[in-house]
Amino acid sequence: MTDATARLDPYLEIAPIDRRIFGGFVEHLGRHIYDGIFEPGHPTADENGFRRDVIDLVRELGVSTIRYPGGNFVSGYRWEDGIGPVDERPRRLDLAWHATETNRIGLHEFQQWLDAVGSDLMLAVNLGTRGTAEALDLLEYANTIVPTAWTERRAANGHPEPFAVKMWCLGNEMDGPWQLGHRNAEDYGKLASRTAKAMRQLDPSIELVACGSSGRTMPTFGSWEREVLQHTFDDVDFISCHAYYQERDGDAQEFLTSGEDMARFIASVVATADHVAAERGSDKRIMISFDEWNVWYLDRWEAQQKQYGADEWPIAPRQLEDSYSALDAVVFGDLMITLLQHADRVRSASLAQLVNVIAPIMTEPGGPTWRQTTFFPFSLTSRLAQGRAVRVPVTAGTVPSARFGDVAAVNAVATIDNDGATLFLVNRSVSDAATVRVDLSPLGAAGLVVVEAHLLHEDDLAAANTLEDTDRVGIRRADARVTDAELTVALPPVSWAAIRLGSA
Repeated sequence: MTDATARLDPYLEIAPIDRRIFGGFVEHLGRHIYDGIFEPGHPTADENGFRRDVIDLVRELGVSTIRYPGGNFVSGYRWEDGIGPVDERPRRLDLAWHATETNRIGLHEFQQWLDAVGSDLMLAVNLGTRGTAEALDLLEYANTIVPTAWTERRAANGHPEPFAVKMWCLGNEMDGPWQLGHRNAEDYGKLASRTAKAMRQLDPSIELVACGSSGRTMPTFGSWEREVLQHTFDDVDFISCHAYYQERDGDAQEFLTSGEDMARFIASVVATADHVAAERGSDKRIMISFDEWNVWYLDRWEAQQKQYGADEWPIAPRQLEDSYSALDAVVFGDLMITLLQHADRVRSASLAQLVNVIAPIMTEPGGPTWRQTTFFPFSLTSRLAQGRAVRVPVTAGTVPSARFGDVAAVNAVATIDNDGATLFLVNRSVSDAATVRVDLSPLGAAGLVVVEAHLLHEDDLAAANTLEDTDRVGIRRADARVTDAELTVALPPVSWAAIRLGSA
């Protein structure tokens, strides 16, 4: 048993929470769109062919801004293929995922889906096989109100009013040798700067994201960010981070320290961006768009993926359909805590992805949809994390990590709003339960009570929700109580909790 103490002090404010931190990511990949969000023959399909059962779960998940259409897919995408009469749209070969793209779903249809789920659009432009001119065409088509050939075409396609897209990604993972149109940092930085300047001439109100490293382990990490920002510093608002985590060699304890890796990743990118600002004598602060993050068993996928021949280009094959365990969900919850702990610089984040593809939501063609284990920490955090994020230093024991040395066994963050506060906690130990006592007196805590107490924990760390048993793992009530301005929370080994406090 581990005893832990903490103090919930409103003066330890990190930053107001930008709701875009609860974003998602939809890519033309596998069964994400076709047989995922879009299945016209499904019993729940609406008049546009979108599954209502999926819409309901995405709304419950609480995603804010959704990045689209990729991902690796965008570096070979011709956005014009996805507009106009559906029966006239061309089929294309998607080189990123070795599949056939029918273009049945494009910008207009995806906006219809976003309207149904209540989320905002974040668009990525192709800076892999295309460039500044094509990005300007898309921006004019999407955002301009002045009558032009592009806006008249948009109106003819059924959308007279602009889409008014606020956030734009300048390409995707351009540091990766796997990326179509891969460039070095200098070449990408110059192209991104030219494109950003041109886009701002057309619409000065947009926010732009430059590509950071596609992972902290990339050989160019750090130098890539520095050189790209030296070219784009005056032109962009964000630089991206991408990170995926998985249990390796059955080492659950090491896996449970993934939040520490994410924290160090963020700190390194912030330091690099601020170094570029210092070199320029600038007070501007580049923010982070953590626009791809998740648990993803990449090694498993690489070993199991079907190899298609040169003449085999399937439509919406099953790809990257990871099944998530209770252990995965606890690590996932800790990653969400880490994002909130850096709310001063992480102003946007996109869970990659949403449906079927490394996703919190799964579907079966013609059949049910269900919540994966990772659904629960995201939906609860999105709903309960309101107002401003607050640091919650915890005094507790540690767990060992081969990469990071001793790491805090209990990690926590809180949010405070006009109606109360929410505390998010994780116990990273695989063996020891923890009793966490939190001093609430700085809140003026007289009359505070536990309004909601949610716990994610399973004795079987491998327990998962599957087609055969869609409700195997869920949320239970946490053992949490307030006595004399002190909150006590019992955390079993490998557990995540969200405790909502309010007036009696």
